[in-house]
Formats: sequence, C-alpha cells, structure tokens
Amino acid sequence: MKAVCLLSGGLDSTVCLAYARTHGYDACALSFDYGQRHRAELKSAAIVAEVYGAEHRVVKIDLRAFGHSALTDDIAVPKGRDEAQMGAEIPVTYVPARNTIFLSFALAWAEVVGAGDIFIGVNALDYSGYPDCRLEYIRAFEEMANLATKAAVEGRVIRIRTPLITLSKAGIVRLGAEMGVPFGLTHSCYDPSPEGKACGACDACVLRAKGFREAGVEDR
Repeated sequence: MKAVCLLSGGLDSTVCLAYARTHGYDACALSFDYGQRHRAELKSAAIVAEVYGAEHRVVKIDLRAFGHSALTDDIAVPKGRDEAQMGAEIPVTYVPARNTIFLSFALAWAEVVGAGDIFIGVNALDYSGYPDCRLEYIRAFEEMANLATKAAVEGRVIRIRTPLITLSKAGIVRLGAEMGVPFGLTHSCYDPSPEGKACGACDACVLRAKGFREAGVEDR
C-alpha cells in the first residue's frame, strides 16, 4: 500500500508518519518550504523521513506573498499564553488556507504515485484553534478529492487519514512512545533561534511540553 504523508518535522507529523509505516504503508513524505520563520523544521523533516525510509520531497511555495500570519509575516509570535488564552480565538500563527494548500499538493502526488491514502497529523483537541484541523474540514476535503481527481473517477478512492484526530497532545506522545518515535529529532517551535533552538514559550512549545509532561515521557 502506498501513501503520501504530510511531514513538517514536528511531533504530530512524525508520529503520523510512524503510524503509517507501522501499519504497512510504503510512505512518501511531503514537506513545504513556504516562507515560514521556523524553517528549522525542514532539517528535522529530512532526518525523520530518512529514519523511516520514506521518499522525501520538499515543495517550495512562498506564502509570504499573502502574509497575514505570524509565521509568514512581520507579526510577533505570541509567547507565554495559557490554554484559555490559546483557545479564545484563532491565533495569529494561523496561516491562511495552509492545510488546504498542503493537502492539494499531497493529492496531486498521490495521483502520480498511485497512493490511495494521504496522512495528515491534525488533531481536534490540542490544535490551537486552527479551523483546518477539524474533522468536518477533513471530510469535506476528502469529498472534494474524490470529485476532482482522475484516479477517483476511474475507481481509486482517495482517503484522508487522520490517526491523531481525537488524541490530546499527551495521547500523541504516548502513541509515539509505543512506536519508538525518536522525539529528539523533531522540531515544534514557531520562533526558534537562528541556531534552531526552541524558544520554549510559544504556543507550540507550551503544548508540546504539556503533552510530554502529562504523558510522563521525557522530551529529548
């Protein structure tokens, strides 16, 4: 079985790739250099893909052309927020239509390589309020994919796989630990230092630390 896995190099996408490989998929890993301030994640993605024996491609697109996100524009990344603050509104780290763009590229590659499954590591609990991480969105995209592709018209159904969708960050950490995921190779920070060191205070760092703490697993 062949699958395309979206791989940022972060915790969730790495666990998702590990899940696909553990369940017998010949996985192709797809990453994006989209003008993000945390490009350090791409180094992690390359290493993770190699560890899991996945063909890895990095697509370069420049979402800075639209900006309007702390990840692609001159907007400060929020720091030191608690869970209530994170969940109060859609954060400025939301990149407009990012998952729709990424899944569209994954869909194109899936058609080319004959993959019937696309894996994405979204989760609906510790998801920082991003609307394109919800199950309703995933199901809508899947329906569109099966209307819009030659593969589907010819009878090859495209499935969007979301094995982490109902898990908390702690649940994702536990699942990764069970599969022996090398957590130390992953990168989650939205605002790393020039050397790639995590800031420890952005939403992504806070949620990651919370997940490992609640799971009782050391974050290396």
